[in-house]
Amino acid sequence: MLPDFHIHTSFSGDSQTPARTQIEQCISLGMKELCITDHHDYDSGMEEEIFLLNFDTYLPALHTLRQEYQNQIQVNIGVELGLQLHVKDYLKDLVSSLEVDFIIGSCHFIDQKDPYDPTFFQGKTEQEIYQHFFEVTLKRVQSLDCFDSLGHLDYVVRYSPTKNQNYSYYAYQEYIDPILKTLIQKGKALECNTAGFRYHLGQPNPCQDILTRYRELGGELITLGSDAHTSPHIGYNFPYIQSLLETCGFRYLTTYHHRRPTPVLLERV
Repeated sequence: MLPDFHIHTSFSGDSQTPARTQIEQCISLGMKELCITDHHDYDSGMEEEIFLLNFDTYLPALHTLRQEYQNQIQVNIGVELGLQLHVKDYLKDLVSSLEVDFIIGSCHFIDQKDPYDPTFFQGKTEQEIYQHFFEVTLKRVQSLDCFDSLGHLDYVVRYSPTKNQNYSYYAYQEYIDPILKTLIQKGKALECNTAGFRYHLGQPNPCQDILTRYRELGGELITLGSDAHTSPHIGYNFPYIQSLLETCGFRYLTTYHHRRPTPVLLERV
């Protein structure tokens, strides 16, 4: 099975699944490697900051597990960083000292509020919210270099009151294309995140049309993650996604080791 490079464990504030359990599930599915990418959203604006990693505990624990499972599966160590401009210097300093394999950059908090919170959608139309989300995302990818792959580009759609009923890439192309072009220009990957299927979108985040457009524009670096917080969601819908990525024009999946991209031929996985 394709490697899962977006996995959460009990080190994340929104998961109770031990890292060992996630690794064992990957082994049972026949994966050759995985990457654990727990949340670190610094200064999110939440009353209780639950998405802060204790790196002094997190990194040694994962290194121990990597050593323990080295003959069964390659355990890569990553982090999912919350991208925000007002903590640009903090993120730069943090990443310069982190010894990890892979960093996902995600836009979870917009104006210090997460789309997961239903109040995020109050007082504005869906169109206004989507436009603002993509505008903020563009500014972040333009200004920040602390990540390897942009996580779930259209994340905001997961939690919309109407899901993706009124959403399409073409409706927001003028906002999305600059994001894709910036990623390509800066040598950043785009993540294909299969959690969209679990949120009843019938498609990954970002949607297939965005994945296709990224490839049309010359984008080649594509990472894959389930965004699993529990073991049954590891590798969610990966067999289908392999075919979808090939349809979008991709021949290779990208994995990261010591923050360097490694191509994995889709046809051979």
